[in-house]
Amino acid sequence: MYSWNWISLALAALSVVPTTFAQPATTQLSKNGEFLRGVNIGAWLVLEQWMDNTPFKNLKAHDEYSLTQEMGKVAARARLETHWKTFFTEKDVKDLKATGINALRIPVGYWAFENFSDGTPYVKGSEAYLDLAIGWARTHGMKVWVDLHGAPGSQNGFDNSGQSGDARWQQGNNIEKTFEVLKVMAKKYGDTKYADVVHAIQLLNEPISWNGQKFETTYQFTVDAYWKVKELCTNEKLQIIMHDAFTPLTSWASLPERTSSRNKDGSNQVGIDAHLYQVFVADDKKLTQNQHAEKACKWADMLRVSNQKMPTYVGEWTAATDVCAYPDGHTEPGTSCNVNGCQCQGNTNSKDWKQPMIDAVRKYMEAELDAFENATSGFFFWAWKAPGAWNFMDGVKQGWIPQPLTARKFPNQCGFPSPKAARRVKRGVLGSRR
Repeated sequence: MYSWNWISLALAALSVVPTTFAQPATTQLSKNGEFLRGVNIGAWLVLEQWMDNTPFKNLKAHDEYSLTQEMGKVAARARLETHWKTFFTEKDVKDLKATGINALRIPVGYWAFENFSDGTPYVKGSEAYLDLAIGWARTHGMKVWVDLHGAPGSQNGFDNSGQSGDARWQQGNNIEKTFEVLKVMAKKYGDTKYADVVHAIQLLNEPISWNGQKFETTYQFTVDAYWKVKELCTNEKLQIIMHDAFTPLTSWASLPERTSSRNKDGSNQVGIDAHLYQVFVADDKKLTQNQHAEKACKWADMLRVSNQKMPTYVGEWTAATDVCAYPDGHTEPGTSCNVNGCQCQGNTNSKDWKQPMIDAVRKYMEAELDAFENATSGFFFWAWKAPGAWNFMDGVKQGWIPQPLTARKFPNQCGFPSPKAARRVKRGVLGSRR
């Protein structure tokens, strides 16, 4: 997900019993399967301190790079092994499956596969746990995205790339190194023996398009990386995904053509990933919860246009907003309030939320779900486990995430056709073109 310190710059650069059930809208499904309703397994194989501070206990470190640097490879490997073994397990996969989740997006750093002897302190070992998770997903009938979340040089300078600070991915030979990592991933996870479980390889998560990191370079990387991965895959169903690099989805409109020109039948397996939040920038912090829901509904317009060109996913989104809920049910933007019975999402533990806050969060969640169900090829909530409104499993237990996921306590917020008449927009080019 986004770095807390960088998100404003990122978006500025872009200038309770349910009463209704939203039936899954029909769509022309590709050869690689069903509509994806997923979660992110963040902070597991790439550390994020804000999500889980346990690996950082008694350290000055603030990301995986500085943790391994401070501890040294041997001690860091021991601590990481404990984290990898305990943070996410097969029981968690089983529990997620029971909620209606059918896909996992698993972030992983390049150092899981290749450390290049370049002097970085990273330690290997997480690949084995990625493989375990893929096995668990297969056992429980779920799909997996293998998401390259951290690239050599850092593609964004966020802690979620492994190292916060400067983004140097487009400097030196870091892009070439990224190709080499993707080749390793393609040979392994693009093999037919994974065809029943690995739905996609994500080429790169959240490369920035500012501070000297050029979108044109990222776009060309995407085209080149697509072909390098595609040529090594024996699984023809494997989808190859790219994040939108914090640019409008329209910036990627020509990608299907650029990734189908070498195939005689015009086929390709490319898809695009957008990350949508309403909690970081100043304008969003001025919204009531009703206004947050209205904005979520409007996301469907841009997503629908993109999804008609190629499969478009919302690879990250959340329930978090900066609102306060009052006893009479109305909401106001903010992080503090003085009225008796008022609660603000940002400073109240979700287990202590009263019904007005639960309803406010669920209303926004359902608007997001309506938009994604009607205008995309799938979504992945950030995250399965994290603080507050970022925690999917807590949301299910506490009632602010609907069960089943198609249940609606606040139906028809977005003005889409009624559930029986609704039809998800036809998915764009995937598999063979018709």
